[in-house]
Amino acid sequence: MCLLFVAYKSHPLYPLILAANRDEFYDRPSAAAALWEDRTDVLAGRDLKEGGTWLGITKGGRIAAITNFRDPEALKVNAPSRGLLVGNYLLGNDDPGDYLRGLKDRAGAYSGFNIVVGNVNDLYYFSNIDGNILKIPEGSHGLSNHFLDTPWPKVERGKELLGLVLSEYEDPSFEAMFDVLADRSRPDDSLLPDTGIGLEWERILSPIFIETEGYGTRSSTIITVKGDGGATFIERVFDGETRGFEEKRFHFKIRL
Repeated sequence: MCLLFVAYKSHPLYPLILAANRDEFYDRPSAAAALWEDRTDVLAGRDLKEGGTWLGITKGGRIAAITNFRDPEALKVNAPSRGLLVGNYLLGNDDPGDYLRGLKDRAGAYSGFNIVVGNVNDLYYFSNIDGNILKIPEGSHGLSNHFLDTPWPKVERGKELLGLVLSEYEDPSFEAMFDVLADRSRPDDSLLPDTGIGLEWERILSPIFIETEGYGTRSSTIITVKGDGGATFIERVFDGETRGFEEKRFHFKIRL
């Protein structure tokens, strides 16, 4: 997953809102969001190549998401799949801080990544690039392929657009939140970061929603959790060929 927006304890109805896009090559086999057959309390998509996932939630309220860190020098040959780190948290019982402290000692084996783990009460962030574990403060946050809240244009634009949606609606419109994730506007070249991949790819990857022939936004997901534990998970999956999508909706009560 390559873009995540979080509204954490900053909305009167929803203490947690996540809005995320997963960007990936279209030929990488993936399963859409579902309750896992081997663990029916886990709701997530699945990478059918390595078995991990990019974003998920459990009926017990555990939440995790991961993004790659964009730096050619942070790529490791034959490294384990970063998506397994999300699955391991969702499947486990460790406190989120303890999970990240345990991960920190072995994080260097992986290519560069950012991970967010936690629940409605405690949310944590970790990157294996700087090795720092951060308890995420209340408020609005954005995460792409650099550190949390790095002010890349699409991160700043998405935070602004989502903030407008959340301030306009007492009960936020899911369609309006998906419109944020579907934003295809590109910033001026002068605003683009230089991550070592060349200007053309910086342009391609600069919108919130990415479209190319072989790579792009594969899915958009909204997760909301109410104060009483009522959770909604909506995923839209794209095929890269049309502007249509397949949508799945899940509603359940988290065991607080």
